[in-house]
Amino acid sequence: MGHIIAVSGKGGVGKTTLCGLLIQYLCETGKKPVLAVDADANANLNEVLGVEVGATLGELREEIERAGVDPKYKIPAGITKAAYLESRLANALTEEDDYDLMVMGRSQGQGCYCFVNGIVQSQVQKLQSHYPYIVVDNEAGMEHISRGLLPTMDSAILVSDCSRRGVQAAGRIARLMEELNFHPKKTGLIVNRAPQGKLDEGTLEEIKNQKLDLLGVVPQDDAVYRFDCEGRPTVQLPEDSPVREALKGIIEKLEL
Repeated sequence: MGHIIAVSGKGGVGKTTLCGLLIQYLCETGKKPVLAVDADANANLNEVLGVEVGATLGELREEIERAGVDPKYKIPAGITKAAYLESRLANALTEEDDYDLMVMGRSQGQGCYCFVNGIVQSQVQKLQSHYPYIVVDNEAGMEHISRGLLPTMDSAILVSDCSRRGVQAAGRIARLMEELNFHPKKTGLIVNRAPQGKLDEGTLEEIKNQKLDLLGVVPQDDAVYRFDCEGRPTVQLPEDSPVREALKGIIEKLEL
């Protein structure tokens, strides 16, 4: 079965950027093909990776939900909704040379994401044996963890910025995983965007208070900001990028 790596943390800490670089690292070190899962309704992992997305799971949900009501959405005669959905799910994978990307996407209008979450869960279970590694970029916060979106997780990477609130959010996610009987082989914290790659005493104290295992620190790098402003994929950062170098050392500690 594929090794599932779940990346979580509060919003705005750089989870998706690190996810994209992690996926790239796995591919470049021969651990491919990788299944990349953007499990955030506000999806943008594809922008970090520099790929165009086809159908999202949220869009498929709309096809099924509105079939028979909106003439724009039609299910062929003689086929059930379940069978039609199964046939369409193949279109929800964006296939690249070294990885495939599955995007949750968002529903249109009113309604919860329970159905789409269920599709993500079932697809991960179905595809898990086809990939040596599955990297899941979870939405900000704790909802996907509490809903049991993933069948299991082998590595849980918690991401925070240098703020106490970010570290506290990571601690709450770690405790929730324990309450839900998730038992990853490795759970650890990455602190992102640290000035000069260093943490002050207050942040280190909060990490200790939250009983988190600090995997490493990724420095603040203006190049990441410039790439984002210019619409350039983060995975195109130069090889000597301090962000790349720091993340490489952290990933090696995980012994994936």
